[in-house]
Amino acid sequence: MNDSATAPIHIDVWSDVVCPWCFIGRRRLQKAIANHADGREVIVRHRAFQLQPDARDVVRTDEMLAQKYKVDKDQVAAMQANVCSIADGEGLCYDLSETLSGNTADAHRLILWAEEIGKGDELLEAIYSAYFEKKKSIFTHDDLIALASSIGINGDEAKALLQSDRFADQVNEDQDLARLLGANGVPFYVIDMKFGISGAQPQEHFDSIFTTLKG
Repeated sequence: MNDSATAPIHIDVWSDVVCPWCFIGRRRLQKAIANHADGREVIVRHRAFQLQPDARDVVRTDEMLAQKYKVDKDQVAAMQANVCSIADGEGLCYDLSETLSGNTADAHRLILWAEEIGKGDELLEAIYSAYFEKKKSIFTHDDLIALASSIGINGDEAKALLQSDRFADQVNEDQDLARLLGANGVPFYVIDMKFGISGAQPQEHFDSIFTTLKG
């Protein structure tokens, strides 16, 4: 058996924690990995991408979307209902009726730090679930410390990280790299530095790439 058939598969995932399609895409990727890993180690790396990097205030998502797309609240509600239906098909229980939108740099910094201590994927899952399924805010330090503590991360260490500027440069570097690779939105995936995937593609798309990697 050649080395390429047994070497770890590396997947870089650019996402934002307030992007509903990113959580949907995460579930689809997870299912594809479960179907095709065949014992190979799969290393998934979170890459930061901010949909609103210049946001200073926390606002209602429905109002932000209405302004952004020049539509009324009924149209926004229909858009959100469609996303919720698609999420339901992936086993997710979205409730977007009262979600908020704002700057996510601190959430990304915390996730990048959590990766260093082996808790990144678990924290990302907790943040996604809190935001999309439980209508919780993820924008203050207290919000994020509570979520970190809920998965066993030391709250004082999380607080110290958030009160510093650690990982701020990496958040910006991840965003710049995404744009260099041609990504203008998320989710965006790079698999083994060979395949780039834009958007929350159907699971079958990931399946076909894993089949190709098997040779």
